[in-house]
Amino acid sequence: MRRYLLVTSLTCFALLICGCANPAANKPKASVGNAAPESNAAKSAGGETLTIAPDNSKVEFVAAKVTRSHNGSFKQFSGTIDLVSSDPRQSVVSISIDTTSVVTDEDQLTGHLKTPDFFDVAKFPKATFVSTKIEPDTANGATHSVTGNFDLHGVKKSISFPATIQVTPTSVSVNAEFAINRQDFKLTYPGKADDLIKDGVVIKLTLNVPRKP
Repeated sequence: MRRYLLVTSLTCFALLICGCANPAANKPKASVGNAAPESNAAKSAGGETLTIAPDNSKVEFVAAKVTRSHNGSFKQFSGTIDLVSSDPRQSVVSISIDTTSVVTDEDQLTGHLKTPDFFDVAKFPKATFVSTKIEPDTANGATHSVTGNFDLHGVKKSISFPATIQVTPTSVSVNAEFAINRQDFKLTYPGKADDLIKDGVVIKLTLNVPRKP
């Protein structure tokens, strides 16, 4: 009996540790600062304009509370890559996200995220990102560092994060996985007293945008 109780206790402890794991803990953390001036230089330079859409890209996130984590995504978004001379350094990426299209792995949570406790989609139906600087940077296993203005929940901040960018004759791909602090964007709802929400949220961008022949 004593052995059974010991095994049961160890199993419960292991489950508790797994449940408390923070998905943002081992991800690169985006640096955050004041919003920077935005430029239309790429468009005026006569570069290619490539279309970002749900049929070629994904915008996903992972958030966690004390007991478990949740996977989510946005199903509706649009954007462009203004590509100049096939060079990311001269190019601009912009994305507009329909926050009302948020979905998660739990229906009740999906509905809650749309309320004023979180995204408040009635008041802030859009979140946007516009890059202001893209530089070569191999830190965190990436190829570039992307800096841009992120407007979420009515708060506009400059964020920088690592990304792997590949330009081929047929497409441009951008893959990034990094963490932001929700408090920076006034997403302050704490959660239940016995199941608090963690501040770190993992953002996952997967863009695979075709170029015109």
